[in-house]
Amino acid sequence: MNSFELNKILGAILGTCLGVVALNIAAGAIFAPDKPAKPGYEIAVPEKHPAGKEAPKQEPQEDLPVLLAKADVSRGQMSAQKCAVCHTFDKGGKNLVGPNLWGVVGRARASEPGFNYSDAMKAKGGTWTVPDLMQFIANPKAFVPGTAMTFTGIPRAGERADVAAYLNSLADNPAPLTKAAEAPAAASSTQQASTSGR
Repeated sequence: MNSFELNKILGAILGTCLGVVALNIAAGAIFAPDKPAKPGYEIAVPEKHPAGKEAPKQEPQEDLPVLLAKADVSRGQMSAQKCAVCHTFDKGGKNLVGPNLWGVVGRARASEPGFNYSDAMKAKGGTWTVPDLMQFIANPKAFVPGTAMTFTGIPRAGERADVAAYLNSLADNPAPLTKAAEAPAAASSTQQASTSGR
């Protein structure tokens, strides 16, 4: 083997090593990881009450008329898609796992034809109002203990108001939301007056 052949082999090896080093430097410059100031992960430990229960997360309470004034029917329609597995929303729609919700606001509870309601819902009585729907959507089992509905509820009041506004719109002549919010206040003041008159 002559020196020319040997130089070619050594040049190829040296060129390969230089290429690998150059790639390593370039990759380090492009994909440099951010090193945290303090190594490790911070674990959030929730505060405990003396009884050992976690403090409930509370969102700021807004009055129902304020929530309904901010409500958006189109946002409510999007949020209500999580209910579409069990309910239909169109006029004359069929009952699925849950009853059809067209015209639910102002409808007597447990009155959708052809749907087999739970005994708890039948016993609840009354008609569906927007405030009732707000409570039911928040926690169905708390509003109607023993209901067969397995939905866990919508925790955010703003989202519930959007869904309630959408459900209210599902009618030939939907009632204004402001009147729906004022109705329970008027009913409670009438009830208080009749109680104090006894």
